[in-house]
Amino acid sequence: MSWYEWGPTRPREAKGGIKARNKRGAFAESWWGRRWIEVLESFNIGERLTRGRTYARKGQVLDLKIDPGLVHAKVQGSRPRPYTVTIEIKPLTSGQWEKVGKAVSDDTWSAARLISGEMPETLEGTFKSAGVPLFPARLGDLTTECSCPDWSNPCKHVAAVYYLLAESFDNDPFLLFRLRGKSRDEFVGLLGGMAKAAAIEAPPVPSQPLKVDATAFWQGRPVPTDLYGAASLPDAPTVLAATLGPLPFWRGEADFLDTVNATVGKAAASGRKLVEG
Repeated sequence: MSWYEWGPTRPREAKGGIKARNKRGAFAESWWGRRWIEVLESFNIGERLTRGRTYARKGQVLDLKIDPGLVHAKVQGSRPRPYTVTIEIKPLTSGQWEKVGKAVSDDTWSAARLISGEMPETLEGTFKSAGVPLFPARLGDLTTECSCPDWSNPCKHVAAVYYLLAESFDNDPFLLFRLRGKSRDEFVGLLGGMAKAAAIEAPPVPSQPLKVDATAFWQGRPVPTDLYGAASLPDAPTVLAATLGPLPFWRGEADFLDTVNATVGKAAASGRKLVEG
């Protein structure tokens, strides 16, 4: 450990710094933000991560910018001039992104969630199946520099940026993609292009054309008498509503589930009468 680590290093008060939302306990709320921290902590960086977490909570990071493959930050330390921090991670190549896009396109559920702005829990596994890491696989995948006099790498200033990156990923999961080389629009465009390339051919034209008689077309065929099956009232009409848990927006005088139960009961009774004629 260097003299700098043992010397007086109480940071100066930072004005207008980026204070972490998390004040105690684990950082990040989303699975991808927490996973970012888990990966870093698995590298056994040591006490500097803990000290960096304190810096992040005190608002010592003054500026944070994420570009493809590069993070720029300013961190207020014990000296008057803020330290300059850079974190580099190698962006994915075009070929690697194509592999990822193909793997995601094959998983339509994950692709739909990504297009809607969500980050599915299966995404890390999808990247891995394509042979491409979503998160750094080892500490050497991250190249860090800080203008502070501490020779240790990473120092606590770099560590503070690590933690704030996790919260930035919470706010916008596609910042993680941007760090690996693609913006949200570029990645969604990649998925869209692959979907067009894999589009199935139009269904064949039916051998018998539709009837031109509008009355016969809209009337359809007779409805079978046993189409609906046996009609019965539900034993527990509020089961699905109960899974929602307490509803913070409910302002009714009666309990929400009691209200739904009464309403569904009346509707079911009316429906049964209609079915029975």
